[in-house]
Amino acid sequence: MSTTTLAQGTRATGPAGPRTTPVSRMTALATAELTLLGRNRSTLVMVLVMPIVLTFSSWSAARGMDLDKIGLSIGTMVIPTSVAYVLIFGVYTTLVSTYVTRREELVLKRLRTGEPGDLEILAGTSVAALATALVQCVALIVAGVLVLDVRMPSNVLFVVVGIVFGVALAALLATATAAFTKSVESSQLTVAPVMLVSMFGSGLIFPLEALPDTATRICELLPLSPVVELMRGGWSGNLTWSGGLGAMAVAAAWIVLSAYTVKKRFRWEPRR
Repeated sequence: MSTTTLAQGTRATGPAGPRTTPVSRMTALATAELTLLGRNRSTLVMVLVMPIVLTFSSWSAARGMDLDKIGLSIGTMVIPTSVAYVLIFGVYTTLVSTYVTRREELVLKRLRTGEPGDLEILAGTSVAALATALVQCVALIVAGVLVLDVRMPSNVLFVVVGIVFGVALAALLATATAAFTKSVESSQLTVAPVMLVSMFGSGLIFPLEALPDTATRICELLPLSPVVELMRGGWSGNLTWSGGLGAMAVAAAWIVLSAYTVKKRFRWEPRR
């Protein structure tokens, strides 16, 4: 599917032609993006394979940790980690590349000359990655519960809120990062800080409870940390309501900051 087809798929047929609705326009964009995603093998590997590979790696590492001291089990350690990997590779890195590619190919510019509004364009472009990520999250959670024999979450609300915040935050961070990314090639560099900081500082590789108090307080302010904290604490029962609300506040702050950055800095035409 060419970029011209993608752009024309959501445009009005003319002054006398039928008008489309926001839902139909976003559906057309999402369908086109899902088709393009299925044709891009490298992206499919990043989206589908990397989270699974890293989940197995985390499971192997967790088996050698003394998790009982901090009130965790292998399951409550690995399952939130696997969801976080989906957010990083399935949503964040994928959408940064997608937005930059569509911008460099002038797809975003063409779409803005038609009926879709800016929010519709950004949201419609992200639907394919978000839907794929949600399906992966559910599949990994179910597989983790069955394989690791994990009991139901102590606080389902924290787990659900953590996933919702995580998906929204990953998508907005991706859009904000795309605003500062000059080309598709450079996107591999611009995603690295968030990806590496999240993997090593948000409790994915080792729990934050194992760090010194000062380091823990700093790491809790990182973008993905509150998401992992909500999921892991909700599952294990170690997270109090005050702690959960604090994590939600941190996540909400990152969402607002990312949305503000997108509004002020997002570019619709190629950077020169």
